[in-house]
Amino acid sequence: MRVVAVTGSASGIGAAVRRRLEGEGARVVGVDLRDADVVADLGTSAGRASALEGVERAAGGALDGLVACAGLGPQVTPTSLLVSVNYFGAVALLDGLRPLLAAGRAPSAVAISSNSSTITPGVDGAIAAACLAGDEDEACRLAGEAHGATAYAAGKLALARWVRRNAPQAAWAGAGIRLNAVAPGAVLTPLLQEGLDDERLGPAIRGFPIPLGGFGTPEQIAAAVAFLLGADGSFCCGTVLYADGGSDALIRGDAY
Repeated sequence: MRVVAVTGSASGIGAAVRRRLEGEGARVVGVDLRDADVVADLGTSAGRASALEGVERAAGGALDGLVACAGLGPQVTPTSLLVSVNYFGAVALLDGLRPLLAAGRAPSAVAISSNSSTITPGVDGAIAAACLAGDEDEACRLAGEAHGATAYAAGKLALARWVRRNAPQAAWAGAGIRLNAVAPGAVLTPLLQEGLDDERLGPAIRGFPIPLGGFGTPEQIAAAVAFLLGADGSFCCGTVLYADGGSDALIRGDAY
C-alpha cells in the first residue's frame, strides 16, 4: 500500500486530495491544525518539527508521496502568516521529509502553488527573494507590511521557484524523487469563500476572468495532484501545472 503524507488535509483541496488518494488505495497521513493524523501548526518552527516527527512515526520510516497543501488565503491577518505557513511551512516539510521519500517506492512530491504567483502585479520582488534566501524574519517583516494579495502571491511564487530550482538536483531527481507543483486558480473552498466574504477582496475575486467559466472544484485540483504523484506523471520533474480554467493562458498567453 502506498503511503502519502498530505498537509492541509482537513479541508478544501487537501481534503479532496486525501479522499482521492484513499479512493485509489493509498494510506494517507494527514497533517493539519485539527482533524488530522498529525496535528501541528506549520507557521511555527516548533509546529514544523512536531509535524516532521509525527509523520515519521506514522509513516514507519518511508513515504511514497508527499503533498504540501496547507496554506492560508490573502484575507488572513497578520499577512506575515502568508509566508510563514504558505512558504516556510511547505518547504520545511518538503525538505524535512525528503529522506523518508528517498526510502519510498517510486517517490514523488507535489507542492501547491497558485496562478496568482505569475499574474499579480509587483509580486516578483523583495518578499519572494527573502523567502528563497531562507530569511524568514525578513520575509515575514516585508509580508507584514504588504497587502494580503501581494504577500500571498509572493509566497506562492517563491514556492514554485523553490520547486523548479530543487527538482532537478541530486537530492531530488538524483535520488529518484520527483518534485512538481500545481498552480490552482480560483477554487471553491472554505479559503476562497473567506475571500469572497471579504469586502475588499470579494469584488476582485468575482471579477477575475476564468475562460472555462466559474470557479474550480477541489476535486479537479486533486486530480491534477494525483496525476503528478502517480505513474502517469512519471516523466514530470520541476513542472508547475496550471489548473485554473485558462486564466493564466488568457493573461499571459505568450509566456511559457
